[in-house]
Amino acid sequence: MPDIELKKENEFRWKISATGKMRTDGIIYANDHLIKIIEKDASPNQVANVATLPGIVGPSMAMPDIHWGYGFPIGGVAAFDESKGIVSPGGVGYDINCGVRMIATNLDIEEIKEHIPEIISELYEDIPSGVGSKSKFLDLDEKSLNRVLIEGASKVIEMGYGREEDIEFIESNGVLPGAKPDAVSARARERGEGQLGTLGSGNHFLEIDTVEEIYNNEAASAMNLRTGTIVISIHTGSRGLGHQICDDALKMMQQASKKYGIELPDRQLSCAPLGSKEAETYLAGMSAAANFAFANRQVITHLVRKTMIKFFKKLGIQYDDRIIYDVAHNIAKWEKHTFEGKERKLLVHRKGATRAFPPGHPELPNAYKKIGQPVLIPGDMGRSSFILVGTQKAMETTFGSTCHGAGRVLSRQKAKSIARASEVVKNLENQGIIIRAASKETIVEEISEAYKDVSEVVEVVKSAGIALPVAKLKPLGVIKG
Repeated sequence: MPDIELKKENEFRWKISATGKMRTDGIIYANDHLIKIIEKDASPNQVANVATLPGIVGPSMAMPDIHWGYGFPIGGVAAFDESKGIVSPGGVGYDINCGVRMIATNLDIEEIKEHIPEIISELYEDIPSGVGSKSKFLDLDEKSLNRVLIEGASKVIEMGYGREEDIEFIESNGVLPGAKPDAVSARARERGEGQLGTLGSGNHFLEIDTVEEIYNNEAASAMNLRTGTIVISIHTGSRGLGHQICDDALKMMQQASKKYGIELPDRQLSCAPLGSKEAETYLAGMSAAANFAFANRQVITHLVRKTMIKFFKKLGIQYDDRIIYDVAHNIAKWEKHTFEGKERKLLVHRKGATRAFPPGHPELPNAYKKIGQPVLIPGDMGRSSFILVGTQKAMETTFGSTCHGAGRVLSRQKAKSIARASEVVKNLENQGIIIRAASKETIVEEISEAYKDVSEVVEVVKSAGIALPVAKLKPLGVIKG
């Protein structure tokens, strides 16, 4: 793909006009400052590359947290026609259904601020984290694992890891249809063995936050939020199982692209036509991994509750909570959208992007019908996170999608070259943030300087009207893998 030209459409939207083999335009959401950062890597070219894929409907899009990824940029969104389109593992990523769950508690910052170091230590002991981490108590036999792959979060709730009402507050009720255990290789099963209820490594985390500011009182009330409320965030995905499913699929898709004569500007965009055997196999495996991830976050929620109830019982405080929402960041989903005046069934790829459905959408829980879907945007471990809601404009312009986080600006290697773990820990403590991590490497890889300022990213999606802020969260304690 030759060098592309970004044309500014307005203060928060940039266009790559369709040229050469592009079938449609590319759109990047960003302001003047962020676009300069974005142009430093190859991610705008990746937006243009995605626009060459068969059956793409509407523009190839990227959110303001865009950065270079495998095939699709991270922050990329693309929708494909059910009869003419394709599915591409590069449009979902290796960590299938990496996502965020936020939990509103009945606790207030004044009740717990002096106990944060103890709480973080106990959560760190009770919730396995780090590379290759394994559950301390949950080891499924083949039959039970198959049920989890098919049924997702509801299966582990049936096993006692949660409450029935939790399901209502998970995207797609915690299960994607069409999952087939037979589409999950023996190696993927082996890598996922014992990993339900584990955080993993890299940018995955468990965080204790407090609501610092509220922008929308009605929406905050619907989510059980008020200034000073304690919120717990869980960010993790499908662990080794999902990674292997992606790896297996990429090998299959490289052959499929040749078989079906799909010309690619980048072999990392390998894909197969929807309806083909290869596409069906990948979607069945991807859905199974997505269901594993929903179940993983559900088990971690149960572990958090167990630890918090035990801890606060000693202080004579009754702990309670409710899931705000659970959203997927890396997924391809069948959805109905109106495009050019006609309702169409589309496979929407969101890679490092979040669903942002509007008020009244039938998939939303009754509690959120009036306000829209909660959109959960974590920052880095030293800066704020945000809760937003989806909008009708997102539905009309981005297939109901928005950003998923801050977005990296430094590679992990570069971050390690400019920071020392002891200094990072000290700086965080000076800000009143307690951190525990499985490795010093992770601490330096995840420094604030490695990410865009999430406040700026959120301001762009707000200005674009594709998500509206509800609350700003301040970190108090963080567990990193």
